[in-house]
Amino acid sequence: MRAPQKVANFSAALRRYSHSGPKIDWAAVVASPPRIGLALGGGFARGIAHAGVLAVLERHRIPIHCVTGVSAGSIVAAAYASGASPTEIARAGCAMRFGDVARWSLSRMGFVASGRMQTFLRRLLKRHRFEVMPIPLGVLATDLCTGETVPFRDAGEVFLPIRASCSYPGLFQPVRHDGRLLVDGAMGMEIPALLARHLGATHVISVHLPAQASHLAPANIFQVVNRYFQIMQGRSEQDWRNDSDLVVTPDVRAVDWDGFGCGQELLMAGEEAASAAVPKIQAWLANRQSVTASGEPIPASIPA
Repeated sequence: MRAPQKVANFSAALRRYSHSGPKIDWAAVVASPPRIGLALGGGFARGIAHAGVLAVLERHRIPIHCVTGVSAGSIVAAAYASGASPTEIARAGCAMRFGDVARWSLSRMGFVASGRMQTFLRRLLKRHRFEVMPIPLGVLATDLCTGETVPFRDAGEVFLPIRASCSYPGLFQPVRHDGRLLVDGAMGMEIPALLARHLGATHVISVHLPAQASHLAPANIFQVVNRYFQIMQGRSEQDWRNDSDLVVTPDVRAVDWDGFGCGQELLMAGEEAASAAVPKIQAWLANRQSVTASGEPIPASIPA
C-alpha cells in the first residue's frame, strides 16, 4: 500500500475513535512516571525493619507517591509521611520499649491500654493530621463486630487510627470510634496494598514481615492467639498479593514480637531485602507510560 493511502487509513481510524471513544487532549499527553505506593505490614518490634527498607529507597532516590500501614506498619508509615527520616524512625524504633506505647490495664476487653502511644507519636511524627502530610497517608483498622476493614485517610488526626490499627485483639483493648470497636488492621487485611491503590498508586510495593516459624507448639495464651491469627492471615494472603506489584520480605523470622533489642539486626534485614528489589523498581521508573493530563493511560491501540 502506498504511503498516502496508509496516512488516509490512519486518519480515518483516528476520526472513528474520536467519535466513539473517550476524548483525549493530545496536546496534554505527557510521559508520566509511575506513582509508587508503599504498603507496610505489621509485626510489632519487627516493624523496625521497615526503616531499613525506607533507607534503601531514599538512598536510591526512589520517589514514594503514598504510604499505607497496618499495626506497627502504620506507625512507620505515619512517621515517614509526616516528614521523619528513615534514620529518625530507626532511632526511635531501636530505643522504644513496650512500656513506651502501652501499659498493663486488666479489663474485660484486653490486658493492655494504648493511651501512652499518643505521647510517643507526638514526639516521633512531624505532623499530626492526614491533610497536612507531605506524602499521602493511609491507615487501616478492623471493625471487631463486622470484620470489615476501616480505612483512615485524607483528613483528621492520625493518633486514634494508629492506636486502633495497633490494637492486637486479646492483648490490647479495642479503640472506640463512631460507634465501632476498632482493632488491629492486620486482622482485616495483613498488608494494605489496596488502600495504596485507592490513594493513587500505579505500582505498589508491599513489605511483608513474616512471623516466626510455627513448628513449635504455643507455650502460653498469647502464643495461642498469635498462632490463630497467623493461620487466618495465611488464608487471605493472596488478596493483598494480588494488589501488589512487588513484595519485599525482610527475613525477621528469628526475632520475637517484642524483640526491640534486635534493632540493628532488623534494620539490616530490611536493607538487604529492599536492596534486592531496587533493580525492578528502577525498571518501573525507566519505563514511563504516556498518560493524559487527567492521569488516564493512553490506549495501546486505536480501535478500527
